[in-house]
Amino acid sequence: MKQNLFDKSANALVKFSSRWGRQSWIIFLVCFGIYLSLIPFTLPFSAQSREQPAEIRGVWLTNVDSEVLFDAKTLTESINTLSQLNFNTLYPTVWNWGYTLYPSQVAQSVVGKNLDPTPGLQGRDILKETVEQGHEKGMSVIPWFEFGFMAPKDSELAKRHPDWLTKRQDNSTMWLEGNTHERVWLSPFNPKVQEFLTDLLIEIVTNYDIDGIQVDDHFGIPFDFGYDDATVQLYQQEHNGKRPPATPSYLKMGRNNCLAKNAAWTEWTNWRAKKITEYMGEVFAAVKAVKPNIMVSVSPNPQTFSKNCFLLDWSGWERKGLVEELILQVYRQNMVDFQREINQPEVRQAKARIPFAVGVLSGLKGRPVPMQRINDQVKATRNQKFAGVSFFFYESLWNFGPKSPKERQFMFKQIFPTTVSRPQIKG
Repeated sequence: MKQNLFDKSANALVKFSSRWGRQSWIIFLVCFGIYLSLIPFTLPFSAQSREQPAEIRGVWLTNVDSEVLFDAKTLTESINTLSQLNFNTLYPTVWNWGYTLYPSQVAQSVVGKNLDPTPGLQGRDILKETVEQGHEKGMSVIPWFEFGFMAPKDSELAKRHPDWLTKRQDNSTMWLEGNTHERVWLSPFNPKVQEFLTDLLIEIVTNYDIDGIQVDDHFGIPFDFGYDDATVQLYQQEHNGKRPPATPSYLKMGRNNCLAKNAAWTEWTNWRAKKITEYMGEVFAAVKAVKPNIMVSVSPNPQTFSKNCFLLDWSGWERKGLVEELILQVYRQNMVDFQREINQPEVRQAKARIPFAVGVLSGLKGRPVPMQRINDQVKATRNQKFAGVSFFFYESLWNFGPKSPKERQFMFKQIFPTTVSRPQIKG
């Protein structure tokens, strides 16, 4: 490729010299040298073919380590930039820290506040802003129900409804997220909790011209929770009075995918995961009853971790027809690990039935990701014929790390050089 490019350019140089003379030839030579110096900068990044099929080009808009949602002008500029770089999907968070990020009457009645109290959100409706501006740019907007059943330990939600919380076997309720943030978990098996979360989702679907809704692993619970009285009683009703097994002491979040060689524990895991799947079926039906064309999207971790560590059996959801788009979080530094996860049997099976994209880590605060890795992972998803990618998260696309935003944006333009539509839901 390089040789062909050089030959064509050299032939043009000779013709130019013959026609316009030595002085112009020197000017052309200088320009040609500058042109050649740019080739190494652009060639490593795989540009799309002009006949590239439809693909998801998404990004999550968060309210953590990011300012994108807290100022109307910043949000507008960010959406404009993403549009110029040929992104086509926005996943804005709408349920986080025990609050909604949009004005909510459901939250008002349950939490006592209809909106997250952060100053930059007051007097605004960021979901309405995102939907209107995203649609104006031809982008799909799919609100991300990020916290799911999780809430801060000191949140109004947890304080007002302590009976909604699920527990460990030792009756503790606090869970450390990232070994830092104190969280609690609402019980997915409590009808009142289910009603509250369903009402939040239906409120969004009813009041906004969105293209879908999205949940993730937080629509499950950590593996060592579920020992609250109501859940234990439900388990006993279905197991002739037998209590759930004790949590194996060696099981740790993130270690060995929370797997245990214990038949009783496996049954307890499957029972809780099945109950969460049943609830997801109710959510799916409720959403479709309001707006049949609303897409239900899920963005989980790989199946073994998701099922055993968070009791979220996304592969089972997909087989039951409860997932219409799946964005698998594959936040791996090593390409061998990345390739292994995107080639799992359950991934290949789901990919054949629904639009299945890959979540790519574009960086974290204090942990930037080089553009070459991002490009390699996007290329791998295209080679494996996935439905596209979504990046976690907006701020890290170009505002973290040593390269300037302009340099990073130039490189993303090489990855997404032309506009394309999103894949359609398979009927």
